[in-house]
Amino acid sequence: MQNAEKKVAAAITKADRVRFSLSFFVCSLLWMSGLGIVSAVLLPQHLKDVVGGAQATTIFGIINAVTAIASLVSNLLFGNLSDRTRSRYGRRTPWIVGGGIVGGVTLFLTGVFDNVWLMGLMYCICMFGLNAIIAPVIATLSDRVPDDLRATMSAFYSAGTTVGTSIGTLVGAYFITIQIPGFISAGVLMGIAGLATVIVWPSEQSSKDMAPVKGGLKEFMLSFRPPMKGARDFWLAFVGRTLLIFSYYMILNYQLYILEMYIGQGKKAAAATISVMSVITMIVGLVGSLASGAISDKIGRRKVPVIVASFLLALGYFLPWVMKSPSSMMLFAGFAGLGYAVYGAVDQALNVDVLPSKKEAGKDLGIINMATTLGQTAGPIVTSALVAAAGYQLVFPVAIAFAIIACVFIQMIRCTK
Repeated sequence: MQNAEKKVAAAITKADRVRFSLSFFVCSLLWMSGLGIVSAVLLPQHLKDVVGGAQATTIFGIINAVTAIASLVSNLLFGNLSDRTRSRYGRRTPWIVGGGIVGGVTLFLTGVFDNVWLMGLMYCICMFGLNAIIAPVIATLSDRVPDDLRATMSAFYSAGTTVGTSIGTLVGAYFITIQIPGFISAGVLMGIAGLATVIVWPSEQSSKDMAPVKGGLKEFMLSFRPPMKGARDFWLAFVGRTLLIFSYYMILNYQLYILEMYIGQGKKAAAATISVMSVITMIVGLVGSLASGAISDKIGRRKVPVIVASFLLALGYFLPWVMKSPSSMMLFAGFAGLGYAVYGAVDQALNVDVLPSKKEAGKDLGIINMATTLGQTAGPIVTSALVAAAGYQLVFPVAIAFAIIACVFIQMIRCTK
């Protein structure tokens, strides 16, 4: 089956290219739109309404810490399980569809409860559902997409994430005073993400003719071992990715609180600013993602876009630090949003390039994709700690430092240019 998948990838048709491009875009657009509604606006505002502003920052940090663990476990789990799945629908498809349903239902339930423990529980289960989508979808880049198209497909996935983030933030800001319809919208968007993906892309072949998985529980547990031999570049990519995404989400997930508590805007004014920021991010993100991915495939280089991305991110973090105004956050949306999109365009292609073994692509990509969830969830935890210790003023230079260090790690990779 592995050889068959390689032949399919090598002989991919123009129609299949279009379908794969659309499916990667649709997948990330839908789940990110749903998640963005909740993570960027409604969840922090819901917490603030329930427990008050003083405790909301701390509790938000705790919830992010717990969901970070859930994301780390679930990404690795579902990447590995999808590698081992034998079904008439293929290895990846069943997990992608089921994950969307679980993620959508629990994302909606996050906004139903006023108890912070139940909010946190639903949000954690949502991460399991979400990563049941993400891990198998990203593994498909290795299974079914040829080398010279991976950055382009990664770019479409990144573009969907960028647009989804903006749409999610816009919808969240619209529903900031009437939250339940917003949580319903979020649940529906994530709920249909998996199904829409497998409908759009070329149907996955049955995996029933693949060699059956042998061994019992012990073998299954050992299969989670991270790659070590010949995996230097793999771990450099993992650390670099973690730190770069970490730096971005230090600011992004706290944009509402930054506008309200650091810059001093009221709820409605902050929501209006976030709406403008979302449009800016969407525009620059689309341009940055699609252009960077196509250029990377054409020149055969992954590292140059990372240097550009790191500079743009650092500039985006610097401006609110020194200007402290709503316009500076709009500039953050422009520069940092563009930088994150440029990086995201080559990010998954780079990850596939550094895989030690294509046979365990789902599991190993699950490990490296843990960097995304680790960065997205741990970044806000550090922000919470920094704010508690010294206020928001210290958050921006720390984010700049992480972006620079991330670039250094990625430039040390040897197996790709």
